[in-house]
Parts: sequence; structure tokens; C-alpha cells
Amino acid sequence: MSNERVLEDFERLSLYGFLLTAKMARDMSDKDILKMELDQLKKEVNTPRTAVSATAPELISYVEAQSGEDPLVKGVPEDKNPFKEKGGCIIT
Repeated sequence: MSNERVLEDFERLSLYGFLLTAKMARDMSDKDILKMELDQLKKEVNTPRTAVSATAPELISYVEAQSGEDPLVKGVPEDKNPFKEKGGCIIT
């Protein structure tokens, strides 16, 4: 499974998770909501599935390979930190 495939799957799942917002559900009839769900399930039934036991090692190796460039893991140098305080607060 390629990195692009992992990202595509994540985006697809994220999109489906947020598809029915409260406003959309309130404005739609039950029949419309069920039709949307059926359409989504028809798309998903053709999606190739892979066991987690097969994809987990690949995902772990990808994360470990990228961790050297991850600012959350190695930190951000002070001179490149856009959130560095420019000055302190002085209370008199």
C-alpha cells in the first residue's frame, strides 16, 4: 500500500465522517439521508480491503522514516519558530 493510498483512504473516511452535519440532516428527509447512505455504501463495497496486520508494519515504517523531519518530534529551532514571543509582558 503506497503513501498516497493511505492518504486517499484517510481523506475518504474523513469526508464520509463529516458528510452529514447537523444542519444537513435537519434539512433533509429520512428518505434523502438513507439514499445518501446507500450511495456511500455502494462506493465502499468496491473498495479493496487489506488486513490491519498487513498494513500496520508498513504504516509504522512510514511514520518512523518521516519522524526525523517532524517538528513535533524533533522540535523547532528558536530562530525558525514563528510562535516565539517577540517581547515579554511587563507589569508595573
